[in-house]
Amino acid sequence: MKRTLWIVIVALLLVPVVLYVAAPEMIVGLLIDLDRRSAGLSKSSVVVGDHTVVYVEGGEGENVLLVHGFAANKDNWNRLAKYLTPSYRVVVVDLPGFGESTKREEASYTIAAQVERLNQIVEALELRSFHVAGNSMGGSIAGEYTVRFPDKVLSLGLFNSAGILECPEKSEMTMLIEKGENPLLIETPEDFDAMLEFTFVKPPWLPGIFKKMAAREWVESRAFNERIMSQLFAEASSLEPDLSSIQARTLILWGDTDRLLHVSCTEVLEKGLPDSTTVIMKDCGHVPMMERPEETAQHYLKFLRAGS
Repeated sequence: MKRTLWIVIVALLLVPVVLYVAAPEMIVGLLIDLDRRSAGLSKSSVVVGDHTVVYVEGGEGENVLLVHGFAANKDNWNRLAKYLTPSYRVVVVDLPGFGESTKREEASYTIAAQVERLNQIVEALELRSFHVAGNSMGGSIAGEYTVRFPDKVLSLGLFNSAGILECPEKSEMTMLIEKGENPLLIETPEDFDAMLEFTFVKPPWLPGIFKKMAAREWVESRAFNERIMSQLFAEASSLEPDLSSIQARTLILWGDTDRLLHVSCTEVLEKGLPDSTTVIMKDCGHVPMMERPEETAQHYLKFLRAGS
């Protein structure tokens, strides 16, 4: 009897070790699923045109649509979303080309193309009106969406948003790209650590197995991401000419130590938008909802409730 009990105990102790070595994808999947569940989110998918779009949703109340940035995915928003789902229905999509959504070599992934797809997703999910917020490239998409479909947007959130081409000061990212370097296009797992340091002031803690897999995925996606980046550079989409036409209440939220998109871009947005509120988070980088999710959520909830 004692021998059998010890065998069971040893087997139970070995299961996590075996999974870690033999099936790391399963472990990472379980961690991500736990993160989503703690935010009150569940995963679904919808077919839009020639793409299958994977998304998460949860909560009840007014709709909040969250849009990720370049080379990111829907799970960037999980830790912020858990503060929203008690009061709002939150929907977060993997844009085609990223995350778990389909990646078609022949497709266009410009801002204009993604705005059109986002509207198809919105219609498929029957989101008749919603608050929309985006980070980085997602901010540019959210802004352009608001310009094109103003009747659907209750408010706009621009979190360290791309789409401002004439900022008063150049970012480190801009200066590196001018020299032919791009810290977002990585070639080795070691580059992944450097990219995290470049993106965050204090990178969020990641389990070792998760970090290892994420680094591998970034390396494997380099060629595809480079193709998308080339399309974005060629398009040179700019919100500046259309800012005055955006009538939706807008939250401009930025980390003051953003090395990718300089905080001075907020000045352009403030001057151009008719109805905006600006929050500058000190000692924070490019992805505030990951670096400081609770604080970012507090700022966003205050903004949302002010318009009720």
